[in-house]
Amino acid sequence: MAELQLTPPTLTLRLTRAEKILGLLRDVVVPLTAVDDVEVVTDPLAATRGLRAPGLGLPGLRKIGTWRAPGERTLVCVRRDGQAVRVRLSGQRYDTLLVEADDATALAAEITAARSAAG
Repeated sequence: MAELQLTPPTLTLRLTRAEKILGLLRDVVVPLTAVDDVEVVTDPLAATRGLRAPGLGLPGLRKIGTWRAPGERTLVCVRRDGQAVRVRLSGQRYDTLLVEADDATALAAEITAARSAAG
């Protein structure tokens, strides 16, 4: 399972080998100063918008990869029946990260606090 790791001054998205292969992705490291907004998403499959390019989408089960909408590029790694954290970024390769998390509320609060402390 993909994991968001907070190691100030950066936020790192670590993907499993399978997620990297299936989604044609790699790990992502962004500075906390690039984080614009963080929110919890209760239905991440429905929250994924745009066209998959490239990646894997199993309808109703799993989404891994890059989803593109006009003016937005989102890295998605979610599955059914889970919560996710949506991290909006500025000046980075991806405009948004949508990543499944075991305790999405706590993770979102932790990222928000670290972002505030980073300035």
